[in-house]
Amino acid sequence: MLTLRKSQARGYADHGWLKSYHSFSFADYHDADHMGFGNLRVINEDRIAPGTGFGTHAHRDMEIVSYVLDGAIAHKDSMNNSSSIVPGEVQRMSAGSGVRHSEFNHAADKTTHFLQSWILPDRQGIAPGYEQKAFSVADKRGVLKLVASPNGREDSVTIHADASIYAGLFDGAERAELALDNKRLAYVHVVRGSASINGQILTAGDAAKLSGESRLVIDQGQEAEVIVFDLQP
Repeated sequence: MLTLRKSQARGYADHGWLKSYHSFSFADYHDADHMGFGNLRVINEDRIAPGTGFGTHAHRDMEIVSYVLDGAIAHKDSMNNSSSIVPGEVQRMSAGSGVRHSEFNHAADKTTHFLQSWILPDRQGIAPGYEQKAFSVADKRGVLKLVASPNGREDSVTIHADASIYAGLFDGAERAELALDNKRLAYVHVVRGSASINGQILTAGDAAKLSGESRLVIDQGQEAEVIVFDLQP
């Protein structure tokens, strides 16, 4: 079964310096019908204005994955990590027993646009951890490239959760197929452009919730960037 979640149905918050779309209930946005999907708890599409950002704040017991689309994020945390995350890079932060961090856009004239997802961990109270890897356009061109997985296979970042994340770029005749376990869930988020997801056209910001499906087919892309989550029910 495929259930469509249209972009305009998401929650939206405009804080001036931050404009954020919430796929699931988050902060002041609450929708009892959209509290998460399987062990996927949050997908926020954020735009951070130049010279602003999130001050130091705390997390615990959550796998947090950031995927930058435009601009850059300056990250600092209580594990002594300090880095800049740019388009093509995926950052995984395991909050575990507790971590504090900040995210900032230091650019003078460029908005940072990124997607951040939170996934429930498979166990609580682990030691906090951090990982960051780059995936080129060629890595994702016309395929679903594994970017996060429980065992770090295929050079993906390692998340402490029963979930895998794929990213792909599709245009024209490019087509990808992913075998699914029909006892699991899949969540497909179109980040940019448009594409057909199992025969249904989705445009930027739209998502498809899949259950009881044995395969995912992505084609008919028009400058599409797509993120796929394979999830625990």
